[in-house]
Amino acid sequence: MIDPQRVAEIIEEVAEQEVLPRFQTLADHEIIEKRAGDLVTVADLETEKALTRRLADLLPGSRVVGEEAVEADRSVLDLFEEDSPVWIIDPVDGTSNFAHGNPTFAVMVGLSQGADLLAGWIYDPCGGRMAIAEAGSGAYLKDGTCLQVAKGSDPGEMRGPILAGLPNFPELGARIRERRNRVDAVRSLRCAGQEYLRLALGENHFALFTKTKPWDHVPGVVIHREAGGFGRLLDGEPYTPLDSAAPGILLAPDEASWVRLRETLVDP
Repeated sequence: MIDPQRVAEIIEEVAEQEVLPRFQTLADHEIIEKRAGDLVTVADLETEKALTRRLADLLPGSRVVGEEAVEADRSVLDLFEEDSPVWIIDPVDGTSNFAHGNPTFAVMVGLSQGADLLAGWIYDPCGGRMAIAEAGSGAYLKDGTCLQVAKGSDPGEMRGPILAGLPNFPELGARIRERRNRVDAVRSLRCAGQEYLRLALGENHFALFTKTKPWDHVPGVVIHREAGGFGRLLDGEPYTPLDSAAPGILLAPDEASWVRLRETLVDP
């Protein structure tokens, strides 16, 4: 349906034009607080505009759901209910890091149709790494390096971040936080894209996220799955772009590891 390498090139080109020139050069008026602790920059806005235009042109008949477009109009999410393929864009994932001069950020693009997650791209502009995956075709870096998740182990020996801020599910959040010492919990990078890169490169075994917005997870779930991993919502259901209000998603090396991790961290 598309050339994944061409999509990767478009992402790189837009990042070179709109993201990197603004890194560590943002003026105060180019950083806006959407709500307490949630930032958007001119780089987010201009990158999303450019990717929206170019990706829609690349695949005629496709629609686009971007993080900032949804911020302006939540009805954009209704596009997931249609039959058309949908591009999902996170123009600068890890905006707070980016705005504060921290290179731990990413540009993320996914492609879905209905509940099917078709493809994902995660670009690390400062590190020069581009992860690519198509359903059924494996996951790899743009330079051809194959991606493979870490091997499963006992929960106490598995390493990964736990993001358990669950204001709508306080009991669940408290239970997960209380149990984090049962695994090798590591500090979050505050960037979902970079966390997914660590998973796909085998650097971490698992990740538990409690925010499930499609722009944060569709690209990464595809890449993680195609790199051999197993991911599900905490209730055991497959993740889809419609699950933005779910209580959380757990990514693991394989199904058996996923079950053990959920029993260790989540189950009553």
